[in-house]
Amino acid sequence: MARYQGGCTCGEVRYELLREPMIVHCCHCSWCQRESGSAFAVNGLIEATEVKLLKGKTEIIETPSNSGGGQRITRCSICRIALWSNYSAAKDAVHFVRIGTLDNPQAFPPDIHIFTSTKQPWVNLERERSVVDEYYKRSDYWSEQNIVRYKTALGK
Repeated sequence: MARYQGGCTCGEVRYELLREPMIVHCCHCSWCQRESGSAFAVNGLIEATEVKLLKGKTEIIETPSNSGGGQRITRCSICRIALWSNYSAAKDAVHFVRIGTLDNPQAFPPDIHIFTSTKQPWVNLERERSVVDEYYKRSDYWSEQNIVRYKTALGK
């Protein structure tokens, strides 16, 4: 089974994904745009138990989120690069790993583009197969196997 490593900009923190994400979101919401300082954020959803911290110290910063439930962002304690987030719906069970922090981010292109109603007008998604205006129904886009993984991570 392939493993994928990543880390922060300064090299203090290194981590490894022990399996592939359940799904990869490219989120175009205005919150992700503001937080990332870019047009979107690319996050791989993976069980927290499948992310292994190899070295370094992280810190968790709590920030508001569009849902009102907040977001906990795990960052390098030195360079402060965001490595992954946890949202209120999945609590600490599922990490939203910032795909750009992987050594080989090209391994996980987006499976779906979400919240495109607020995407930047110069972002062209004509060639993308899964694009939704807001969020989506999980069963419409996830494989049954990954739905089971998600529910298992949440203890359901």
